[in-house]
Amino acid sequence: MAAPQGADVRLEDQQKINTFSRLNTRLHELEAQLTAKKADAEDLEEAGNEVMLLDDETVPYVVGECLVHLPREEVEERLQTALDEAQAGIKEVEGEMRRVKAQMGELKTLLYARFGSSINLEE
Repeated sequence: MAAPQGADVRLEDQQKINTFSRLNTRLHELEAQLTAKKADAEDLEEAGNEVMLLDDETVPYVVGECLVHLPREEVEERLQTALDEAQAGIKEVEGEMRRVKAQMGELKTLLYARFGSSINLEE
């Protein structure tokens, strides 16, 4: 990245560029985590709906690597708890994504102010 004429890349500028790059990498990791957590939550919700439709008193449920038959009400509670945890995880990841994007926005403002069109911080 070349600086505009007369604007040398200082150590603090390079550190800001490096920080931006790390934040961008972290954002991509968070996006992947969010996609996985949303898929898990959707699967849990679908499983909960299927369990509600069953007429059986006991329902097969996977615990670790074992398949056990549990009372339907207990399975519904476990699925709801897992869904609540998944949704909390989604909110946590979304919050971290907002924080990362805010930090990236601040760095973009500083770096574009310093280097103008000589620097490209877009995907």
